[in-house]
Amino acid sequence: MLTLYDHPLSPYAQKVKIALREKGQAFETRMPGGLGAGGAQGDFVRASPRAEVPALVDGEVEIFDSTIILEYIEDRWPTPALLPATPAARARVRMLEEVMDTHYEAMNWGLSEIHWFGRAEGELRETLLTRAAEQTKGFFAWLEGQIGDQAWFNGDSFGWGDLVVVPYVNGSVGHRLPPEPGSKLAEWLARANARPSVAATTAEAAQAARASAMPNAAELVKQGLFKREYRDHRLEWMVKSGGAQVVIDGLARDNIRFSPDFR
Repeated sequence: MLTLYDHPLSPYAQKVKIALREKGQAFETRMPGGLGAGGAQGDFVRASPRAEVPALVDGEVEIFDSTIILEYIEDRWPTPALLPATPAARARVRMLEEVMDTHYEAMNWGLSEIHWFGRAEGELRETLLTRAAEQTKGFFAWLEGQIGDQAWFNGDSFGWGDLVVVPYVNGSVGHRLPPEPGSKLAEWLARANARPSVAATTAEAAQAARASAMPNAAELVKQGLFKREYRDHRLEWMVKSGGAQVVIDGLARDNIRFSPDFR
């Protein structure tokens, strides 16, 4: 049985679960302890030395990083194929994944910092929310151009190009920033969410969101009991969107964290 170290709210873990379900591969999930406080350890950190989900364990094989895991899944179980057939089409969906993972994700993550964890108040809060809303509209326009007249980002059928987008656009919906009704992106999202692989993964995320809706989450952050990871792209988003003070305050209060050193 495959083991996937997972957090249901992680879009990176979600895309891996969608891929495994599309391949018909059974797996069990484990949620590592200590992630929120930056104290993850044990078998999880051996499999994922960055202490990030997802990490996949297949017998003696241990893999971290969602993109590398997707590559392994495609190589290990080539049927049904998730990547398009041609080199150019494969490059296109890989670029799509890169944008979603390292630009779009940071925007949704920043919104969570504000809505859930109370990182900014007053004028700064409004500035960051306004910038995120503007950026989301820009990404929606870009994604509409990427899908063009196709039914799927991947081409003729659902695949890699779709599973790397859907967790992030669903994240925008969760932040009350949905695609325009009737738009190509909204119609694609409805089709994608109707797939069993996506529906099951999204249901797990919704359940986890309800279970983890801590009314005192912002207070835990202030006390340094919950530390959010500020990796490169997230740090960039916060600074360029006007939140440099959020980072300065987080460093001073020791309630943000970075990737651990490798050992």
